[in-house]
Amino acid sequence: MRLVTKRLILRRPTLKDVKAITENANNLNVTKYISRMPYPYSIKDAKSYIKFCKKLKQNHYEFSIKLKSSGKLAGIISLMNIDKFGKKAEIGCWLGQRYWRQGIGAESAKAIMKFALNKLKLIRLEANVCCENQVSKNLWRKLGFKKEGTKRHALRSRATGRWHDTCIYGFLKSDTKL
Repeated sequence: MRLVTKRLILRRPTLKDVKAITENANNLNVTKYISRMPYPYSIKDAKSYIKFCKKLKQNHYEFSIKLKSSGKLAGIISLMNIDKFGKKAEIGCWLGQRYWRQGIGAESAKAIMKFALNKLKLIRLEANVCCENQVSKNLWRKLGFKKEGTKRHALRSRATGRWHDTCIYGFLKSDTKL
């Protein structure tokens, strides 16, 4: 599976990505709001993640976000917990800090949203964001997601051990055209 945008190539992570994933994820600013990513993040963690990706079924997609211009891996974007009967899924992403504030998150998320809504025929997408993570909240709002509520102590960060409230953002296909 491969999705292409103006500046990006989204494709399944491979062992060739281990070094770049490790370099980008071995940063507490990147991992502190993510439940399943430890800090420090090691080569062993990246290899374990790639192994996990190889076992994924049709209800979960993981994509490496690669820059066309340089071939560098900027981060990972996921479409998870796909419920084909309920026509819904959860979306999430992370980027290495050096790739923040360049529109890469928005561009990759739009590609995943189009894939989910048009190819998979889903009608609802959800993003669960740590309420303290203002940048992620801004991203989802910019993409048309609406805040639907807050879950208290819904996420525990492996990187810090801290509990976080999560803000739930929802997007319906009927909300806008992509």
